[in-house]
Amino acid sequence: MRGGLGAGVLVLVGVVAGRASLGVVAAIAAMLAGVADRPGSRRAAVRRLGVPGLAGAGGMVLGSYGGEALGAVGLTVLLTVVGLLAGSVSAVGPVASGAGTQVLVAAAVGAGMPLPEVGWQRGLAYAAGAGWLILLRLALPGPGAFAGAFAGGFRLDAAFRAPFRARFQARFDSRVDPRFGSPFDFRFDGERDAVSAVYDAVASLLDAVGTDLAGARRAALTAALDHAQDALAGPRLRRYASSAERRLHAQYAAALPLAEAATALAWAGEAVPERASEGPRRLASAVRANTPTGPLPAPSRGVPALRALDDALLHAAEAFDRAEGADLHTRPRSLAVRIRIVLGSGGREYGLRVALCFGASAAVAQALHHTHWYWLPATAVFLVKPDLGPLLSRVLCRAAGTVLGALLFAGFAAVLPRPEGLIALVAVCGALIPVATRHFAAQTGVVTVLVLALVMIGGEPQASVSRIGETLLACVIVLVVGHLPMPGQRGGGVLARLGAAESAAHRYLGHVLDASPDRAGRWVLRREAYRSLAEARSAIALAAAELPTLARHSAGTEEVAGTLEQLVDATTACAVHLDDAGHLTPRHTQQLTGLLDELAALRDRGYAHIS
Repeated sequence: MRGGLGAGVLVLVGVVAGRASLGVVAAIAAMLAGVADRPGSRRAAVRRLGVPGLAGAGGMVLGSYGGEALGAVGLTVLLTVVGLLAGSVSAVGPVASGAGTQVLVAAAVGAGMPLPEVGWQRGLAYAAGAGWLILLRLALPGPGAFAGAFAGGFRLDAAFRAPFRARFQARFDSRVDPRFGSPFDFRFDGERDAVSAVYDAVASLLDAVGTDLAGARRAALTAALDHAQDALAGPRLRRYASSAERRLHAQYAAALPLAEAATALAWAGEAVPERASEGPRRLASAVRANTPTGPLPAPSRGVPALRALDDALLHAAEAFDRAEGADLHTRPRSLAVRIRIVLGSGGREYGLRVALCFGASAAVAQALHHTHWYWLPATAVFLVKPDLGPLLSRVLCRAAGTVLGALLFAGFAAVLPRPEGLIALVAVCGALIPVATRHFAAQTGVVTVLVLALVMIGGEPQASVSRIGETLLACVIVLVVGHLPMPGQRGGGVLARLGAAESAAHRYLGHVLDASPDRAGRWVLRREAYRSLAEARSAIALAAAELPTLARHSAGTEEVAGTLEQLVDATTACAVHLDDAGHLTPRHTQQLTGLLDELAALRDRGYAHIS
């Protein structure tokens, strides 16, 4: 719904108002925001879509005035510098990467697309397009908005065999508890889904304790905690937190000791009673349906980790009932940390590669004197971004998707009336983007049809053939530049992530061994350690999927990440045991000593097996 009402409505308004060009600019912004949109909370979407949208508006203004005032050489230099800055900033994280992408795409479009409006008008139209999609994101319910009201309504077990109407009425009546609000309140549906997924992940990890699945389930728990943390940490949509928001914060905070105890049990490797996972599952259902927890089964208390799990369940039941919680147990990255990432080896390597591709494609495109020369650098941006997937697969998917999309549009353009048929095509493609993002080639095909339709609505001729040619040329440029040797150490992005994970792991270990009574501080450090480790794992997996000439630069990092993962797991087990007994067992100390010695050996070699 958001996709269909995004670009399609904007271009329709522009055509009706006689300002089709501004409608096209706004629709481009809405399209890029739709590509960046992901399932999750509304508050997180404001930052995830708003920051790149504002950055894109700035890029549109810069490119527009640069294209008017500078010649081909000066404009190429300007775009190269912008590429260097945007690429370096992209190393900070996903939101920064989205902002960098939109700055570069909008700068190329502003510099090359023939539009009658001045630069500031184009920038306002771009910001309005991104703002329109954010407004839709805030106003429309998500896909699971009413899942809580109907939760369990279609189960067929003996407890739910009553007629549907009576069953639903009973469920509705149970939700009028003033502490929980209406079952149809969808303001926090994304947050509820994220927090409930944490409790489900805890239950899944408990089920896997003592099996080969425990490692993968622990990683899934980390991913669920990261997602919930992001969902709750966005900008507040009102001045003071509502009772529903405070309740969600309390429910998230109550999951942290449960996750800690489950991780300690997984480290011990001894199977736990089956009923141990029932409590977290009931908590997950209560979060998802926005209802009281009801009675929770208590696990046995035979070992420290099981006692910690039992205590955490009791704490969760109290927290769910009190609904008081404002601390997300996280420390956002400071400006100094972000600047260090931008200026570090990962940011420099990222920026240089993006700058070379963006600048080279802009120079080649202008030398060819093509009407749509801005397509070439805009295409190169999506191909060169290292965080969007392995280089070769990105290039192949982009080429295949563009060819298919251009051929489809050529057929549509031959039969659709103008402009109403093209506007309808834009709306349909906008609605398909959320589905197409599952695969880069499908996304490319849908975006190609949408962009070609927007170009024709803006008054330019049908350009399917040139779109194919320029995309293939961009693929060649990116493949060449992507494999060029760079100054300094290669694999800088992977090594930077790995270094951050190692620092976080040592901070967490130091806090636990100091026997600090500050549990909230411990949970902050634990979250930082696991989150930075997950980011390092993602970077390693992405680098390993590259062609051998690029993948070899990160060879061996998997061994370091595995050792760090074992260290953080062991530290968590030590923390739980210290809470219960006040001292560590020989097994704990031997495990920590061995892992620290292994890390020291790797550090002494300077990761010598990493280029």
